[in-house]
Amino acid sequence: MVFALLKYGLNRHYPRVHQFPKPRDLRPSYDVVIIGGGGHGLATAYYLARDWGITNVAVLDKGYLGGGNTARNTAIIRSNYLTPEGVRFYDESVRLYKDLSNDFDMNIMYSERGHFTLAHTDAAIRTMRWRAEVNKHFGIESELIFNDDIAKLCPQLNLSDKARYPVLGALYHVPGSIARHDAVAWGYGAGAAMRGVDIHQRTEVLSVTREGVNGTGGRVTGVLTNRGPIACKKVIQAVAGASGQVAAMVGMRLPIRTIPLQACVSQPLKPFLDKIIVSGSLHVYISQSSRGELVMGGSTDPYSLYGTRSTLDFKEGLMAHMLELFPFLGNVKILRQWAGMTDMTPDFAPIMGETQIENYYIDAGWGTWGFKATPVCGKRNAEMLATGRVPELIQGFTYRRFHDYNQLGEKGAASVGH
Repeated sequence: MVFALLKYGLNRHYPRVHQFPKPRDLRPSYDVVIIGGGGHGLATAYYLARDWGITNVAVLDKGYLGGGNTARNTAIIRSNYLTPEGVRFYDESVRLYKDLSNDFDMNIMYSERGHFTLAHTDAAIRTMRWRAEVNKHFGIESELIFNDDIAKLCPQLNLSDKARYPVLGALYHVPGSIARHDAVAWGYGAGAAMRGVDIHQRTEVLSVTREGVNGTGGRVTGVLTNRGPIACKKVIQAVAGASGQVAAMVGMRLPIRTIPLQACVSQPLKPFLDKIIVSGSLHVYISQSSRGELVMGGSTDPYSLYGTRSTLDFKEGLMAHMLELFPFLGNVKILRQWAGMTDMTPDFAPIMGETQIENYYIDAGWGTWGFKATPVCGKRNAEMLATGRVPELIQGFTYRRFHDYNQLGEKGAASVGH
């Protein structure tokens, strides 16, 4: 076996097919320009090419493929939201995730674990019961369970009534899963590139050109990048933490605050935790990766900032609550720590669809739930760009809901405090 691998690796005529072609020059014009080369942007390009045959598409990213928030999340997938709009939307995403490995011919390491949202107060129990009923109404497998059942499903969890914040119950969401976040980006990117989409890394959009401007109206005719100008028919932005900055290029002011969100992983441990544990009251969530690392996160930082630095304050606060839930982890070491930039909207729901600019579309406001929405965003963005109609599934996320005072109120299902 070893000699066969060496022979394969040292072969001058390496049989492996390159998933991404060599970088090439920008074309003078494209049918669609996608600003942002993360999961959402790449998924949009993939479905445009696969489902609609639109391949004259450019994905532009000022960094590298999947290097923004796609690379800085904790990879949890779920659909146990609170509003009808959120439940239906994320349920489609979960269903798409289940088939992605087959679609890509690449293992994205999708693993269904079961997702616990812990309740520590009577008020939290009422919220979990509410969410469970909404989920069941739409066919989502979620239920309110109490400590006897929690102990059977997750015996590692500290359920003592002597804890500072005793666990009283939990919303148990059976389809809750994790996946390899970078594999999702690579799969969508490789699939799009294979079908003729141009993916341009280290290509920063400096400005957006419009014609027929009337206030914030008109239409986009092209974008100017650090590598030159591009003419285009349609533009969609999917840039996570830079949403407000990119939208400002076309004269839009988004109802978004950008706040750092930190996470960390431990040293690898022998597998012991096959569930995803979340506590909105304690501001913690934890799962164990296939490599044995404990992937942990908490609430957003208490201030707006465009930065991805780590802080001691976050680590101290998170570890105190982690040890209350899993006291036996006291001697485990933290391996690495990082932060991403979250776009927080007032109602904790995304902004998707059309804008007041005729051919400019938006995919923003994802806070802590952007990764789990990757497949459904790509699929519905592609449908919208191809047909010129906003799909019913994302109509509730319209930018105009803030003007019309028709907000969604998804904060109760955010799972961690913001």
